[in-house]
Amino acid sequence: TKRFSLEGSEALIPLLNMIVDDGAQIGVEEICMGTPHRGRLNILAHVLNKPYEVLLSEFEGTIVHQDSQGDGDVKYHLGYANDRPTNHGKTIHIGLSPNPSHLELIDPVVEGIVRAKQVYRNDSERTRTIPLLIHGDAAFTGQGIVLETLNLSELPGWRTGGTIHVIINNQIGF
Repeated sequence: TKRFSLEGSEALIPLLNMIVDDGAQIGVEEICMGTPHRGRLNILAHVLNKPYEVLLSEFEGTIVHQDSQGDGDVKYHLGYANDRPTNHGKTIHIGLSPNPSHLELIDPVVEGIVRAKQVYRNDSERTRTIPLLIHGDAAFTGQGIVLETLNLSELPGWRTGGTIHVIINNQIGF
């Protein structure tokens, strides 16, 4: 089975866990994530705490867990959401959007999901639900959808209060 490891960028997992724990400390209730394929399985297992049994059963094609988002696609495209306890005794909801598309196309989708949740929750300060996007270095500089997403952030109807962008220098695109 094809996989996209996090080799060379393993520090991403402790960084994301720190963002989750510290975010919950300052009042963040939910993080909506968008990420390409590289490192996705590590993020699912070690940040969203998706059980190993579920990940392995998805790869084996045996039992499909009820919480899996998406169906019939390759395993590293699937999304997942979980209420995760933090080191400080709080709970934060983390959702990783399914990304069956190419690289950065999930970015504006995540921004729209966050904005809709902020409106629904009357989060006018835009601090309780936040977007977190992970990019590969070549995709960040080379795909126009990134610039378009950044430009949308300044429009009143699209504003989310800011986005955490993590760019992984994997040097694969170059």
